[in-house]
Amino acid sequence: MSRQRVLIWYRNDLRVHDHEPLYRSIVENAEIIPFYCFDDRQFGKTSFGFPKTGAFRAKFLLESVADLRRSLTDLGSNLVIRRGRSETVIPELARELNISKVYYHREVTAEEIAVEKNLEKSLKELNVKTETFWTATLIHPEDLSFELSELPELFTNFRKRVERDWRVRSIYETPKSLSPLPEIEIGDLPTITDLGLAEPIFDARSVLQFQGGETAGKARVKHYIWDSDRIQTYKETRNGMLGEDYSAKFSAWLSLGCISPRYIYEEARKYERERVKNDSTYWLIFELLWRDFFRFICAKHGNQIFYPSGLRGIEIPWKQDLERFKMWKEGKTGYPLVDANMKELAATGFMSNRGRQNVASFLTKNLGIDWRMGAEWFESLLIDHDVCSNWGNWNYTAGVGNDARGFRYFNIPKQSQDYDPDGDYLRHWLPELAAIPGDKIHEPYRLSIEEQKRYGVRLGIDYPRPVVDFFESVKHNEKIYNNSL
Repeated sequence: MSRQRVLIWYRNDLRVHDHEPLYRSIVENAEIIPFYCFDDRQFGKTSFGFPKTGAFRAKFLLESVADLRRSLTDLGSNLVIRRGRSETVIPELARELNISKVYYHREVTAEEIAVEKNLEKSLKELNVKTETFWTATLIHPEDLSFELSELPELFTNFRKRVERDWRVRSIYETPKSLSPLPEIEIGDLPTITDLGLAEPIFDARSVLQFQGGETAGKARVKHYIWDSDRIQTYKETRNGMLGEDYSAKFSAWLSLGCISPRYIYEEARKYERERVKNDSTYWLIFELLWRDFFRFICAKHGNQIFYPSGLRGIEIPWKQDLERFKMWKEGKTGYPLVDANMKELAATGFMSNRGRQNVASFLTKNLGIDWRMGAEWFESLLIDHDVCSNWGNWNYTAGVGNDARGFRYFNIPKQSQDYDPDGDYLRHWLPELAAIPGDKIHEPYRLSIEEQKRYGVRLGIDYPRPVVDFFESVKHNEKIYNNSL
């Protein structure tokens, strides 16, 4: 009797470790056809006209797929690559290769679910079975002490309930070998220009040269946890903005599933057993739970996370001021902390968590601009874009999220002084302000004419004047927000 053939549809799970479909196929002694599809829809435009997948994200994706192919080849197999629509290409491969089953990790947001439904319908007509799996989160949804429909709306309540009955499943064993593929056209890995994008130029000011793939992801985990011991000070340094190791920066590899959250968890727990267990080692795991929470929230609420009224259903008359949005995205608002972070994002595809909170607050609470424009801009540029975390965090910052605390805003000048007291980050990304000494760099708009001459920065010429008065704009937008409740 011939062996069954299982096609494993890779999506945001670009690894061979802790991969349940791969593990299950081996246990079932099936012939495995690993497959990845570059979907042209992912390289189109967002609703506001931004590239859906920008150059930084695309480069990281291409590197990750290439690394997966190398890993599979080392195991004796390979990765079949196609371009097109997965729901069309997979049935064609099923017919060509006499596939019995298609295994894949399921997603929770609208676009991905629509593809899954169309695929299942097409495969059902061919009598090809599908089976879905879940290893995207630290906690498996089946191990929660409540149904997803009963998921607490506040993260703190979610965390407390999870920690009362803590269970993290063990990672699945990494295969030692795989059977070779049948006779088939493997398919070439596209280039970034094939995807309609230009090769991004690495900026030496970047905190890290992100390299896509499971190999690089595991190396980053090893470096941060074991080689540098930085995990034991994570809680104290995580709000930094400058340098390679102020935070773990695992998010890029987590976003494409190059590393599993359970792999990070096991490494952190092992570190606690062998070296140090403290608030910082716990805090790293705590951050993984935030990621879980946003994914579960998307599973519970569906498309509501994408509505302008957000998860709370607050109908705020957001502005779509393209001129001011351009100032924000180009780092020309006149507020150095905002501008430095936006320039870092544009130049590198990355920004610290502290920076993300501040620039999102400024866009929504000072400029009153539609938060979805910011979410789409992040989606386009961020190397570590994760749809659930990105849109969930923007809901929260805009004050329309389930866990939002009303009209909460970040005091940008104070944040700048608190988290970049010496102005090193500002000088790193805003060289035009480099000669301004001490605390003055945080609020250059307060410089006198004489000081501007002395420090070589002319407001409105070398550096922009503030696009809005900070506290007046907060008051104005708070009134709009409260009138919408």
